[in-house]
Amino acid sequence: MKEKLAATETRLTNSENRLKDSENRLMNSEGRLMNSENRLKDSETRLMNSESRMMNSESQIIALNNKLGTKVVFSARTSTSGAIGPFNTDATLVYGTVITNEGNAYNQNTGIFTAPVAGTYYFIFFYHTGGQHKSQLTLMKNNQVIVNSSDHQTTNDGADNGGNAIFLQLQRGDQVFVRMTANTHVWGEGYATTFSGFLVSQN
Repeated sequence: MKEKLAATETRLTNSENRLKDSENRLMNSEGRLMNSENRLKDSETRLMNSESRMMNSESQIIALNNKLGTKVVFSARTSTSGAIGPFNTDATLVYGTVITNEGNAYNQNTGIFTAPVAGTYYFIFFYHTGGQHKSQLTLMKNNQVIVNSSDHQTTNDGADNGGNAIFLQLQRGDQVFVRMTANTHVWGEGYATTFSGFLVSQN
């Protein structure tokens, strides 16, 4: 009887030991599984971060390409025979003959340049005029006077030339044009009265 009891206790002890081993192996497996899940989460996080950085880089590249691809250059001259003016009121001087207009920002029908992008622009205008009337041209930004150039009426000088130039910070949609003051004039022919500008750098 004692021998049977001892054998039973031995088998029970062995079973308990095997159960503990199984539990330990299960815990180890669960630990390894948790480690694998954590590594997987870390990998997914790194992948998401990499994708986000890649998207940001692509956006920056696209923005840079758009800046580099923006070209705005125009040059135009008056095409009217004889004198333009004098008029009773101030008038926008229309340079009807376009020499170049890359970016199509200058409107040859209105004489107005409209900035397609924000940035720093350079503008220059020249004119040829006779002495029988005063001449005064003003470069305008929207309704703001920027620079002008003028010549007094005289009988001693048969013809004169003038002009001015400026670097100008513009926002998209700003308009730049040359305004001729009332009771003044310029010559519209002879290829000497011109208006030009270009984008120097984009914001």
